[in-house]
Amino acid sequence: MTTPTIPAPARPGRRASGPVGKSKFRPEIQGLRSLAVLMVVSYHVWIGRVSGGVDVFLLISAFLMTLQFTGRYKQRRPMDLLRHWLHLFRRLLPAVVVVLLATLAASFVFLPATRWVEVVNQGWASLFYYENWLLQGLAVDYYAADHSLASPLQHFWSLSIQGQVFILWPVIFASVALLCRRFSLRYRATLAYVFAIIFVISLAYSIIFTANNQAVAYFDTFARLWEFALGTLLALVLPGLNFSKPVRVVMGWIGVAAMLSCGILLQVQTAFPGFVALWPTLAAVAVIAAGQTGSRLGVDRILSSRFLVRLGDNSYALYLWHWPILVIALAWSGKDHAGWLSGTLIIALALVLAFLTTKYVEKPFREWKWPEVKRRRSAIAIAACLAVACAPLFGFQFKQYLDLQAAQAQAFNDNPGAHALLPGYVDLVSQDAKTLPTPEQLPEDWATLAGACEGESKPEDKMLQEKCQQNDVGADATKDILVLGDSHSQQWLAAIGPLAEAHHWRVTALLLGGCHFMPENPDADDACNDFNAAAFKYAAEKLPDTVFMVGTAASPSSPDEQLVHGFEQTVTNFNDLGIGVVAIRDNPRYDYNVTECALAKGVDSADCKSNETEVLAAQSPFAALQGTFGNAAFLDMTDLLCDGVTCPSVVGNVFVYLDDNHLSKTYVTSMSEMFDERWFAATGWQE
Repeated sequence: MTTPTIPAPARPGRRASGPVGKSKFRPEIQGLRSLAVLMVVSYHVWIGRVSGGVDVFLLISAFLMTLQFTGRYKQRRPMDLLRHWLHLFRRLLPAVVVVLLATLAASFVFLPATRWVEVVNQGWASLFYYENWLLQGLAVDYYAADHSLASPLQHFWSLSIQGQVFILWPVIFASVALLCRRFSLRYRATLAYVFAIIFVISLAYSIIFTANNQAVAYFDTFARLWEFALGTLLALVLPGLNFSKPVRVVMGWIGVAAMLSCGILLQVQTAFPGFVALWPTLAAVAVIAAGQTGSRLGVDRILSSRFLVRLGDNSYALYLWHWPILVIALAWSGKDHAGWLSGTLIIALALVLAFLTTKYVEKPFREWKWPEVKRRRSAIAIAACLAVACAPLFGFQFKQYLDLQAAQAQAFNDNPGAHALLPGYVDLVSQDAKTLPTPEQLPEDWATLAGACEGESKPEDKMLQEKCQQNDVGADATKDILVLGDSHSQQWLAAIGPLAEAHHWRVTALLLGGCHFMPENPDADDACNDFNAAAFKYAAEKLPDTVFMVGTAASPSSPDEQLVHGFEQTVTNFNDLGIGVVAIRDNPRYDYNVTECALAKGVDSADCKSNETEVLAAQSPFAALQGTFGNAAFLDMTDLLCDGVTCPSVVGNVFVYLDDNHLSKTYVTSMSEMFDERWFAATGWQE
């Protein structure tokens, strides 16, 4: 891709920070793109850290786009945003579609079925440029050391932000152009004011957001706008910069050195995209501002080398290919990171595929003249690309829907779940019955309530509001149940929900992942302690009839099961307020994914089920507490999770677990009838 620039005026005895000669092509910027993508790829594959290369990519894209639109204004050419967008996305989409289809095919071959839905969902998000928003909602840890568990399409987050800016920036350019023509303002100066404001506000937002929730801020579009604004500001002020040749030589080398060292010297895992991202972006600014020095000592001689310029032509495809190859290779090999040899092979394969994609897909579509004649033709070309990618995504989801409908129609006989462990059970499961939930749907088989808390149930504390959910029962509810704790409390909503609906109870849940409900614990993080303190205050204000929580904590593949920290104090505190407590025993946990084990080795494999005595204490920790409290009930559903000897991964043709420790919604629902009986027996409530 050629890189236009605007030469800077020279002063006597000095050469401006622009290119040598009359050519508008700046090969050193193409080389800078190559350096950025090499940083991204090498750090991902070999080092397992974030390099800052993506930030450089974002800055360069804004720099080039600014030159394009300021050139149009100067030449009095129409902005024609619709044609611009059609032309742009017609060039971007073909390579995306090829990589997306290849990744889907490889995922279906090499990844377990439990990950297919995730890949398909992210396929839609990647194709339509909202992957970063999806990952924000999932709060993905982009820095996780084990890349084999990451999504092979996760890297589309940066392309999604870039695509969103490719929509927003031209609107700003065109709006400012109208304003300048209307009021006879200077275009470049007005743009500089506008983007300076965007830079300052976005950077401040990014710093604050990163400090409060870095994992979510990483994927936030507005937290990244300052990087694009910096690239735009550079393009606007570059003609006025005038550095001597020696200064520009030093600037170039300092910029490259700073770029390459960023990921090694800085702990970006806890700081990006806040102020720390200024390091790689300002480094790129220095390299671009240095320009073509005309010196044999300048770093631009290396950046302008044929190898880096050619690699720059393939940088987009290389970025697209490297991550899915890495993730799928690690998942297939069972490793959590690539070694030097395997990493080299991964990078080599990515380079080959990038070259082929650029030569036989990206370049032909870029040079195809037919769509350029009319906007309608460009729209048709884009629609055709989207259709090719959407077909397998939609086909997979439609097949999942049909399979699920067929299985649910026969679920009464074919998927009895926990009923299969009851005395006198008669097996009516047909020979070809599907196991529920389907492996593809397992990761989404989570229990939830009807919706977010509203009305009297809505907490005043904003921290609780985000985590509060309730069922759909009116103001005349006969009982109020408050569910507290983490995901192990959440999974029991699949049984509490039907129970509450049958007896017209209101259920409110305040749940924080990875945070047992307990008094302040010095070993817990501040977020957990703060959440639990706020949840207890909420309970004290609302005074529900009872609080439901998980009272014990099982250890993975170990009988070391104990009461949750401060459990006795918790019950006492609630009882003193006149609030009852219903505590349930934790389910067995494992140090491996029991469901994926069953899918790979078979349901009856001894490797995929453990003896009950190996995963839970021989006696429930609740046993010593019986009769201790005035208003506390204890539930134990272990006999419906284990058969008395082992704890199978599939019971009654239903997957018991989602992963290594969470029960599936489908299986917990199959326990509803027995859960109902035990609730009333333990609490003494009247039905």
